[in-house]
Amino acid sequence: MDVHYKTIIKAIFDGRVVPFLGAGVNLLGRPADQQWRKGQTAYLPSNSELAMHLAENFGCPPDDKHDLVRVSQYVATTAGFGPLYDALHDLFAGDYPPTPVHRFFASLPAVFRAHGYPSRHQLIVTTNYDDLLERAFLGANQPFDVVSYVAEGEHRGKFLHRPPAGEALLIERPNEYRGLSLEQRPVILKIHGAVDRDVPERDSFVITEDHYINFLTRTDISNLIPVTLAAKLRKSHFLFLGYSLRDWNLRVILHRIWGEQKLAYKSWVIQASQQELDQKLWMQRDVEILNVSLEDYLAELNARVQGLIPSGGGL
Repeated sequence: MDVHYKTIIKAIFDGRVVPFLGAGVNLLGRPADQQWRKGQTAYLPSNSELAMHLAENFGCPPDDKHDLVRVSQYVATTAGFGPLYDALHDLFAGDYPPTPVHRFFASLPAVFRAHGYPSRHQLIVTTNYDDLLERAFLGANQPFDVVSYVAEGEHRGKFLHRPPAGEALLIERPNEYRGLSLEQRPVILKIHGAVDRDVPERDSFVITEDHYINFLTRTDISNLIPVTLAAKLRKSHFLFLGYSLRDWNLRVILHRIWGEQKLAYKSWVIQASQQELDQKLWMQRDVEILNVSLEDYLAELNARVQGLIPSGGGL
């Protein structure tokens, strides 16, 4: 682990790490025995808890109540996408505090400046619908860009760019789009869409079976996002936080980005108590599994980053 921490920190400061944040990061710090109920906890639900919440509210068959994709498809089919999106907006627009994971990545630009290192802003990829990462950046007074997938409407299958100021921009020609620069500020790439607190009509959630089918049958995702972000994805290490490859939705994402190829740069997943299937699936992608809890990993990584020596002494 000591070798890993040195490697990952150097890669972060070289601008060569793309974190992938999954649903598990939203559970960091939550007591293991705490039952989630809407409006009664300070944490967002797990995918299973969200599925049960929707199932209870829309009368879904009990056999599918733990499967978020199946439950969401049931709601969309029987009640329509409007009621489904209304329920999701009501939940994800709640007042939830960012977790230590979100605050860690939002703090990095200030850490770079404090230690005299040139700021190499990160591309952070997330499949979560919430805006906890954005709120962490706002709390750190760090400007950022958001690029999010459009799951519904006439622009379905494209991405929307929301800069720190001004109107949101539809990315019509990704290969020609020059409105983003990691030299200027961090970019949050939300490949499953996102809640929009200010304009609910812009909510976008890749969450039903039909959404995933449409998502998978689109062209390679690297042809849909701005060319600068596609280039970053091709030449970076990846750090998977809050994921399990038993979730087939993540396998869809990996297939959309890399096809059948193994990752070109050394990458890692933080996953304690993995099962044999997880090990085989990650090994197929040449991703190293680090058997440590997300909480312990982040605490050690943060302590080492905060303790870096000033510029000129090396890492």
